[in-house]
Amino acid sequence: MTVCYIGNSFKYETEAVLKLFLPIVTFDFLFEEYPDGGDFCIIKREPNSDGYTLSVTVSLDGINESREETCGGDFSDKEDEAALCKMLYLIMQKLKGVTPAWGLLTGIRPVKKVNELLDRGLNKAEIFSALKEKYFVSDEKLELAYSTAVTQADALAALDKRSYSLYVSIPFCPSRCSYCSFVSHSIESAGAKKLLPDYVKKLCEEIAQTAEIAQELGLRLDTIYIGGGTPTALSAEQLEAVMSAVKKNFDISKIREYTVEAGRSDTITEKKLEIIRDFGATRISVNPQTMNNAVLEAIGRRHSAEDVVSAFEAARRFGFGNINMDVIAGLPTDTPESFLQTIETLCGLDPESITMHTLTVKRSSKLFSEEERRVDSRVSEMVLTGQTVLHEKGYIPYYLYRQKNTVDNLENVGFAKAGYECLYNIYIMEEAQTILAVGAGGSTKLVNTVTGKIERLFNYKFPYEYISRYDKMILKKDRIAEFFKNI
Repeated sequence: MTVCYIGNSFKYETEAVLKLFLPIVTFDFLFEEYPDGGDFCIIKREPNSDGYTLSVTVSLDGINESREETCGGDFSDKEDEAALCKMLYLIMQKLKGVTPAWGLLTGIRPVKKVNELLDRGLNKAEIFSALKEKYFVSDEKLELAYSTAVTQADALAALDKRSYSLYVSIPFCPSRCSYCSFVSHSIESAGAKKLLPDYVKKLCEEIAQTAEIAQELGLRLDTIYIGGGTPTALSAEQLEAVMSAVKKNFDISKIREYTVEAGRSDTITEKKLEIIRDFGATRISVNPQTMNNAVLEAIGRRHSAEDVVSAFEAARRFGFGNINMDVIAGLPTDTPESFLQTIETLCGLDPESITMHTLTVKRSSKLFSEEERRVDSRVSEMVLTGQTVLHEKGYIPYYLYRQKNTVDNLENVGFAKAGYECLYNIYIMEEAQTILAVGAGGSTKLVNTVTGKIERLFNYKFPYEYISRYDKMILKKDRIAEFFKNI
């Protein structure tokens, strides 16, 4: 489809709206030019005698639909973009005969919008009315977002304004899953094996330098999250080096939470569990994604469902009383029946939290192709059934986010037993706390809790860049002190 912008350049949001209805279509963009033919969308803002006109015209499979409205006064980019997106949404809804459950809401943090309205003193009915009118969100999704906001309210209220969380990035895995789009590297490749010693060394250096900055600013460490990738893809000695660096340089005696993504069961050993426990971690993840062996094979996992159970039981033996397990709805060859069995099996293990993702397929994953990205209506069934079972088993939603290219435009939700909500997940998703990130691909998020200003600092994505350009990268951390100087 050709998308033309006349008198405006509102590409980002309008493209997101189009993808709600055309998830597998490739777009060509023109500015101040009209299409030659075929499927097209014209998004126009042009002056008239009374002010200006906003209009959207879409031609899809030979059928044309248009909407327009006249505005007085001067251009207002924010309001005009919102109005054009709304017109585009209504046109596409009519042409495709589809009503997305999240409506016009394309952002990754829908709960944040609920929290903003709660902060303004609106009640539940008023929040539902406001979000329905502005974004056309369904009652089902409004209820999910509202419930999540209510669950995380105490955690947000208890937040120390001078606190921060530490994120440690380990962008390596034992092998790459077919759906994966993260910057992660197979630990078995020759390149990764060569890089690992230097990577761990530089990571430990960055941990020390970051701790020094935080201490000089008088910031208080609140939570730690070691993620990836798969942190337990490191050898026991390498994992110990990283966790030792954290313990040596940061005061972890008063932190409220310390998570290590143990991740895939084929990387979890008793020695690594011992290290994770002895160096202070209080929460781990054992992530099967599915408990169906055929699906595990289809996505390129090298472990079985039985291995997941063994890893979980080993973690319990080593004293871990806060375990999360991840699942993904919509994996290749999975079915609603098989997915329900996965959820029920995990509930039988009785972990403290279960995070239910919906498959997201991006260009950098092996699964990316037009045929494989077609929306499967059964994924919505998987998600709804899974959420219903988790509610029945006493798990409540505590954080929620959405991603581009997610099958059926669905969501990822963390469910937990009361009192076991992951603080780090809440704070990073609601952008309520500064996150100091170390390691390749790490994204530091600086949050001014007084003004709400947010600033991001990005480490190099790839381990070889991170190692070779470390000295240049570390200079960016001077910005942390500057940011907090007047807070």
